Amino acid sequence: MIDLHYWTMPNGHKVTMFLEETGLPYNIVPVNLVQNDQFKPGFLEIAPNNKIPAIVDHDPIGGGAPISIFESGAILHYLADKTGQLLPTDIRGRTEAMQWLFWQVAGIGPMPGQLIFFLRNNEKFDFAIDRYRNETARLFGVLNKRLESREWLAGDTYSIADFAAYGWSAPYNLFGIDVDEYPALERWLEAIASRPAMERAYAIAKDMNPNAPQPVRRAARKAAKEAA
Repeated sequence: MIDLHYWTMPNGHKVTMFLEETGLPYNIVPVNLVQNDQFKPGFLEIAPNNKIPAIVDHDPIGGGAPISIFESGAILHYLADKTGQLLPTDIRGRTEAMQWLFWQVAGIGPMPGQLIFFLRNNEKFDFAIDRYRNETARLFGVLNKRLESREWLAGDTYSIADFAAYGWSAPYNLFGIDVDEYPALERWLEAIASRPAMERAYAIAKDMNPNAPQPVRRAARKAAKEAA
């Protein structure tokens, strides 16, 4: 059994998507960020950077005592190794997936995250907003370009790289991104959104936190544009 210390944020969705896709048994331990649960001593023993998600695997690879892991990219990598799923086994495919996983955790996560911080700040800093808005748009462009010639980020294989990037790409409307300008990205978003495991993962988030953003589906987006 895996204990998933989770809240309804993009980095948390990455892990619920993986767990739902593979069927690994898990138990959610809510870490309510609004109530500052991330600073509680028990959570800090598992996640010293006081960020979600984190896991405790009570049946770890190789057996022995439970193992705790923090950082969403490290968690996805561990779970892929544990299950033998959602990460190519050949060196070329594995390298493709891993480099796009690292690309996400270094870019399309921190940059839109900073953009949201400055957009919601009571005091507006135009330089910072423009800086992070432009960088977010650039990263979405990189993602779109990558997907123009392949189905998934690692090529033909749906992988942890797609989970990682999807968590931060799905709420594109919050970042002022017009997905019509990124057709390959829009196709990829819809393909992931239609997967039953993804639907279950985001249903978990909605049950925990009704205010948690949900993916914008193509039909709903078009209907909203027609009604505007």
